[in-house]
Amino acid sequence: MTATDPRIEDLLRELAPQVLGVLARRFGDFPTAEDAVQEALLAAATQWPADGLPANPRGWLIQVGYRRMIELVRGEQARRRREDLVARRDPDDRQHAPAADEELTSERDDTLVLLFLCCHPALTPASAVALTLRAVGGLSTAEIARAFLVPEATMAQRISRAKQRIRSSGLPFRMPEQAERADRLAAVRQVLYLIFTEGHTSTAGPDLRRVDLAVEAIRLTRALHTLLPGDSESGGLLALMLLTEARSPARTGPSGELIPLADQDRTRWDAAAIAEGVALVTRGLPRGPVGPYQVQAAIAALHDEAPSAGATDWPQILALYGVLDRLSGSPVVALNRAVATAMVHGPAAGLAALDALADDPQLAGHHRLSAARAHLHEMAGDRARAIADYRDAAGRTSSLPEQRYLMMRAARLAVEPGSTTAAAPTPTAAAPAPDRAEQGAS
Repeated sequence: MTATDPRIEDLLRELAPQVLGVLARRFGDFPTAEDAVQEALLAAATQWPADGLPANPRGWLIQVGYRRMIELVRGEQARRRREDLVARRDPDDRQHAPAADEELTSERDDTLVLLFLCCHPALTPASAVALTLRAVGGLSTAEIARAFLVPEATMAQRISRAKQRIRSSGLPFRMPEQAERADRLAAVRQVLYLIFTEGHTSTAGPDLRRVDLAVEAIRLTRALHTLLPGDSESGGLLALMLLTEARSPARTGPSGELIPLADQDRTRWDAAAIAEGVALVTRGLPRGPVGPYQVQAAIAALHDEAPSAGATDWPQILALYGVLDRLSGSPVVALNRAVATAMVHGPAAGLAALDALADDPQLAGHHRLSAARAHLHEMAGDRARAIADYRDAAGRTSSLPEQRYLMMRAARLAVEPGSTTAAAPTPTAAAPAPDRAEQGAS
């Protein structure tokens, strides 16, 4: 095995949150435990390719991390106070690093507790996303910074502040009490959703997607669903991600250009991911209670199961958007419902629904409102207004693929005066990141 062997990289990424959970629970110091785990991972990445995998990789990492943790604890006066607390709690013969094959508490999976901790209510969503990717996802600070197009130093400061805020909160490393667990679980789902959102359609830069973030969000959400198999909303979130990511192979052209859903080659979609997503929706909806992620997943399933764009069951999609609107009350959902209304009742009805959203502060100035209006004007045959709205939308997005797509639509209308038929727009709440995904594509 080499230092870049994907088998080692995958194993380390899988084990990192488990080892961090053991050390954080053992010492009660999340920031220091995170530093110790990073050093253990670095040691493994250096030694394992040369020496081979140890018999117990998890135990090996716990042993190295434990030793480093004790060094860090003894290295500073503040850490010594914590060591004294551990000393009072445990007999002297336990004040050493465990053997690599000693079970200790290593068989307990603290990934869910770690997710709750990283999604601490005192953190901003951006900080929670960064800390989750670092501590639970196993991504390096440099990888996270590249994904969000910020300098590594900036991301390092963001992660450091997040860890310090958790430390100052005094929150113990344990599952939240029952009274607060539902709200905290909702925050965990939201953070995973935001990670996938950025992976599905990046907010800025030359690439439409951040593949690594999308893959990581699915991996973490799958772990959440495994840990909480009875939580139907977590299953719905996983289904939503799978059904959306399944279209990715057909979503861009050879030069990275955006291909709208109506024009995608559906034979390139990932049939296995669609089947898994549909199965999750089918199992989850009857169990209830039904939440927004499950409804969005059901909408995505209708798109994915349609043999062609023309065969899409728009009346059922519109009905589901009505349910989603009642559940969330989001103006973004209302925007997507307006587009679905146009697909069922005609562009005039959709435009009337969009006009009702024009003064909403969450949509004002957003490129998605202009893009939706442009599509519906194109459907109605009003080329002049469609061109103006496409250009306006292009000027409001910082995503270069979106800009090129929107300007291409405007240019095509300008040079084809006889064209009055638009490709069917796709309500983007059928995919995660409804507040970012391009109108008319998925």
